[in-house]
Amino acid sequence: MKRRLFGTDGVRGSANDALTPGLSVALGRAAGSVLVRRSSRDASERSKVLIGRDTRRSGTMISAALSAGLCSAGADVIDVGVVPTPGVAFLTVEQGAAAGAVVSASHNPASDNGIKFFGPDGYKLTDEVEARIESLVDDSSEASVARADEIGTVISAPVLAAIYEAHLVSTVGEGALCGLKVILDCANGAAFESAPHAFAAAGATVDSLFDAPDGDNINAGCGSTDTTQLQSAVVEAGADLGLAFDGDADRVLAVDAAGSVVDGDQILAIAATGGLGTDRATSRVVATVMANLGFRKAMEASGIEVLECPVGDRYVIETMRRESVALGGEQSGHIIFADSSTTGDGLLTGLKLMEIMAKTGRSLKELASVMTRFPQVLINVKVRDKSLLGEAESVWSAVAEAEKSLGDQGRILLRPSGTEPLVRVMVEAGDEETAHQQADRVARVVASEIG
Repeated sequence: MKRRLFGTDGVRGSANDALTPGLSVALGRAAGSVLVRRSSRDASERSKVLIGRDTRRSGTMISAALSAGLCSAGADVIDVGVVPTPGVAFLTVEQGAAAGAVVSASHNPASDNGIKFFGPDGYKLTDEVEARIESLVDDSSEASVARADEIGTVISAPVLAAIYEAHLVSTVGEGALCGLKVILDCANGAAFESAPHAFAAAGATVDSLFDAPDGDNINAGCGSTDTTQLQSAVVEAGADLGLAFDGDADRVLAVDAAGSVVDGDQILAIAATGGLGTDRATSRVVATVMANLGFRKAMEASGIEVLECPVGDRYVIETMRRESVALGGEQSGHIIFADSSTTGDGLLTGLKLMEIMAKTGRSLKELASVMTRFPQVLINVKVRDKSLLGEAESVWSAVAEAEKSLGDQGRILLRPSGTEPLVRVMVEAGDEETAHQQADRVARVVASEIG
């Protein structure tokens, strides 16, 4: 069956257009049919599904519709309200729920929304389970509908967010960050309460930006997609660092005291070489094909093996689980500490980063110097058919020439977009001019041959 609803991170689309209340009810009923177990009498045996959301205007509408579908399938819903996505993953396990669901479109604008699910183990659902849910949405007659005495109920439980916050603090210890001042850019999103609570409890001096969501300002000129104001604020306040979350707070970028951005590759390199965030020795780390060449060279110099996977945090996590690796992440700021979380967690990552600063006494700028970022140029080429890329001999001839020219001081990567008719041409080199030259040359060949 050709999948059309679930992408790499759940179901996402324009709210009340592509993602309607009707579709949300159908997804809830289908997910309930696949994930929950019903009992008509004993409430202690009923399957529970935990739901959280970010701060979008459409969030309450879609959450209510999703809850209705789940109740129709016989599940009791625990509604945590506004909470970071990793908080839902953690609380799903902590509360013994059959599944967790998040209503969020992450870093997308406020007009979008989405639905993604976690299994009882706190991990995102496999492709196979998502396909089963989607098949029931397509054929609703096969979905399980509860009898009148089996219909689930919705319980509002925003107090559970405090349990997640306490878990975050426990990973570093109360007071562990004393002496460090941090400015948090909460993106007017799901972290606007949990992040200040957790960082203050861990001992940091905390100032917050973009912590007044109104339903329409999530990710608007703030957060990990736009760090400009955070960079200025860190410098003006003389803070030790800034942390910028995205709308659902499953990823984070950092800003050092001088106002320079520290991206996910650099944070991952600091975590790997800092020896923190895992109970196991960090001898291997998982990164995507987009990880900067500077990261790879830094890991090689430190004797750390890099396991490569496709772009997307779910692929990072799948590789980590398969290979029993405790640390992984991607350039966008999704960092996974497997001993503390089942998914990317921006708050946890920020706390771990500050823990390293506190324990080593080194500034973020000093820590980030463990790797030197190679200039990276990315060009998106619109194509008529992505599948033609594999057989485009002239394209791969141009790639071979670029690789020969770059030698070991650069690299080139071509990959088709997972969602659009694009081929992405990425080149890294020792200087930006060379990177642009090589990327432009290969992009022109792609455009000429299959554009």
